[in-house]
Amino acid sequence: MIGSRVLLRAPLAIVARRAAFTTSARVATRAYSSQASAPSSGFGSKLAFAVLGAGVGAAGYHLYLENENSSLPKVAAATAEKPKEPLDYQKVYNAIAALIEDDNYDDGSYGPVFLRLAWHASGTFDINNKDGGSNYATMRFKPEAGHGANAGLGIARERLNRVKDQFPEISYGDLWTLAGVAAIQEAGGPTINWRPGRVDGEENHCPPDGRLPDASRPDGQHSRDIFYKMGFNDQEIVALLGAHAMGRCHTDRSGFDGPWTASPTVFTNAFYTELLGRTWTEKKWKGPKQYEDKESKSLMMLPADMAMAKDKEFRKWVEIYAKDEKKFFDDFAKAAQKLFELGVNFDENTKVYQFKPTNA
Repeated sequence: MIGSRVLLRAPLAIVARRAAFTTSARVATRAYSSQASAPSSGFGSKLAFAVLGAGVGAAGYHLYLENENSSLPKVAAATAEKPKEPLDYQKVYNAIAALIEDDNYDDGSYGPVFLRLAWHASGTFDINNKDGGSNYATMRFKPEAGHGANAGLGIARERLNRVKDQFPEISYGDLWTLAGVAAIQEAGGPTINWRPGRVDGEENHCPPDGRLPDASRPDGQHSRDIFYKMGFNDQEIVALLGAHAMGRCHTDRSGFDGPWTASPTVFTNAFYTELLGRTWTEKKWKGPKQYEDKESKSLMMLPADMAMAKDKEFRKWVEIYAKDEKKFFDDFAKAAQKLFELGVNFDENTKVYQFKPTNA
């Protein structure tokens, strides 16, 4: 009988040891799977082995020590998520550039509408109120998206969402202004210095309507009132309006119609040469007041554009840029960087990027 009892105890000890090992693995697995929600102290694992040790004696204590020296923590550390690498903004630029050309849209390019999106997202800054600008990308919300000046820009925002899906960590403000940079450079324009650092805001950050220029205003003072609030001077105003070399107006958006130049997908100083080099007459049509060139009647100018030629101080810069495209490129690059950075508080160590065009 005594011999039989001894023989029976040995299998029970083995079973207990196996049970203890299985329980140890399960407790350890639960502990590591919940690390993200609570720090692991190992208490659950130790408690389980303490209870088992009371039942199986030395076998339980031996397994407890094995768990303390196990490789499970090392495995967990090895499989922990690696720190994310910094975003490669040249790749983001390239992804934007790949979306620009499309024969089924306008003149075959989304570049002009990308540039308009970056411009309008940035141009709401008020130097006195210290709000607006590209920082919060508030055109994502109905109030600002519904401003009359922003009609049609949903087309650009929707197309750029493809890039946002590919690089979800980029903010919308960074994405939209980088799209403006890509639009300029891919169209043969100057290199624009660009910095990341914009953050996505909320609807309550939307600026009031009326901060962007009214194209129907024929007086230079209106342009000054708008641009001076952004912090620009006369020279910078004229330089920024040179962007009208690209794109065209649409009756279903602004109400106006037609391109400013004969090459609306190429960034040049043609806005100035056309403004000074052609005869402009008021267009006879049912739409808002605008001008057409007398020679071909295929190009147009807005009342606010004509003010650039009539105002003495503005015209001085128009003539300079019409004669010297390099000077225009240099001044535009500086003004565009300033525009895209309005209202953004950059860290002093933020890297300044210069992107290589994909068609270079």
